[in-house]
Amino acid sequence: MLTELRVRDLAVIADASMRLEAGLNVLSGETGAGKSMLVDALALLLGERASGDLVRPGADRAVIEAAFDVTGTAARGFAAAAQEAGIDLEDGRLVVRREIRTDGPNRAWANGSPTTVGALATLGRLLVDLHGQHEAQSLLRPAQQRAMLDAFAGAERERTRVAETFAEARAARAAEEALVARRGDVERRADYLRHVAKEISTANPKPGEDEALAAEAKRLGAGEDLVRLAEQLAELLDADESGALNALGSAGRTLNQLERLDPSVGGWRELADGAFAQADELARAVRDYVASLDLDPARLDDVERRRDTLFRLTQKYGATIDDVLRTATEAREELELLDTAELDLAGLRERREAADAALEDAGRALSAQRRKAAQRLAKEVTRLLPGLGLPGGRLVVDIRPGPMTAEGTDAVTFLVELNVGLEGRPLAQVASGGELSRLMLALKVVLAAHDAVPTLVFDEVDQGIGGEVGQQVAVALAQVAAARQVLVITHLPQIAARADHHLRVFKRAVDGISTAGVEILTGEARRLEIARMLGDSSDRTLLAHAADLLKRSRPTARV
Repeated sequence: MLTELRVRDLAVIADASMRLEAGLNVLSGETGAGKSMLVDALALLLGERASGDLVRPGADRAVIEAAFDVTGTAARGFAAAAQEAGIDLEDGRLVVRREIRTDGPNRAWANGSPTTVGALATLGRLLVDLHGQHEAQSLLRPAQQRAMLDAFAGAERERTRVAETFAEARAARAAEEALVARRGDVERRADYLRHVAKEISTANPKPGEDEALAAEAKRLGAGEDLVRLAEQLAELLDADESGALNALGSAGRTLNQLERLDPSVGGWRELADGAFAQADELARAVRDYVASLDLDPARLDDVERRRDTLFRLTQKYGATIDDVLRTATEAREELELLDTAELDLAGLRERREAADAALEDAGRALSAQRRKAAQRLAKEVTRLLPGLGLPGGRLVVDIRPGPMTAEGTDAVTFLVELNVGLEGRPLAQVASGGELSRLMLALKVVLAAHDAVPTLVFDEVDQGIGGEVGQQVAVALAQVAAARQVLVITHLPQIAARADHHLRVFKRAVDGISTAGVEILTGEARRLEIARMLGDSSDRTLLAHAADLLKRSRPTARV
């Protein structure tokens, strides 16, 4: 529930805070004091569009903050939604803040971390239901009307089943359509794919072959230089008189003589022998290399032709031989699709038909639940309307079939007759703000056991009513407040007397600017406010009437 709301520098509000409690919270005050502005502030905090024009003159930003207690039964679904929005809940508490600037972007936070206004709006719909003069009244939305009917019908399981089977059917249809489209694409490209696979297969490239051929072509192109240099190196190593091997042999014999005279140089023997052995091995390798050199021009022609073949493949099918081989594999796999597609399509078709049948069954079950509950909901709401100031009112829940969606096939519309003899019409076409609020109140009374939104806010619920009707509205609000937190902005003393928690909005001039404030009323202050609402807080008769109202409205009322 909403535990605290603070508003700074918004329109006529300089800095106002109000604490709310469980049960029925009433907000009263003179006309124009700023009561509705507090509800507007809550709507802004929970995602409504904002304009810099709302900022109080002389300030550069308006700040709206609210604290919510999100523990309890309703919190389980809310915790999942908060986690999906990236918001960490702290001990079952959520603190949200929104800044509206005269220039620059607006900003929002949740539990101290930056968030988006969209995230606040998503969470706000789970926390607070606003009813009154705001354009986005939930009762006007067909989706909300359908959700109310489903809640009354206890159709959560059927709704979930429809949503699940709809997703399954859509996925199955998408898979089937994708395979059909892919098969058609392969059929159109089959000749080209066969050409690709055949050309690459005929060329039969090997991984790394292009690099090996490039090295070989380089050797063949420099054949004469290779022979000359290799023979020169061989001569340097094993020429009879001047070769390195002859010199190392002489060095070894000289080391023998030196060692006889000084045995301490014996450790050099291993080095000298190793140098001779390595030089001898190098000489043999050079001789073998010279013998292996093939200067046949025909081989060079063959290599260059092979390189040209591979080059053409890489130009057409990929930058490297590996890319070319991958292209060939993909072409063969696509061609194989033509052989397996019919069998695969049969399986997908069977899956899609089964999903469609399951969806149709789930849709029928949900529709049956809705139609079964529609008349009962309409009857129970209609029964309450005369007592709420709508004497000729009658609610009709109209259900018409439509295309299948994740919500089923039913288009649900609440039609209302506000005058006897007139045909029922959609709420948006016939109901005023006050009438909508009272219709919603009647729905909330009926749906109190099913509704999961913990806080309900009513503005203008008492518009155009009074006397006994006002008393009936007060009783209905108290009935809803027994299961939910309710905040009501009212001018009716009958409603104010029913409050569990009474706040008064007042307005005064501060530095020459009208400024709204909020105070909690208890005891005598509350009696005086209700007397004012009756007509005159200084009239003894009205003061006595106010005390009587408080006493009769609720035995535990604070007087």
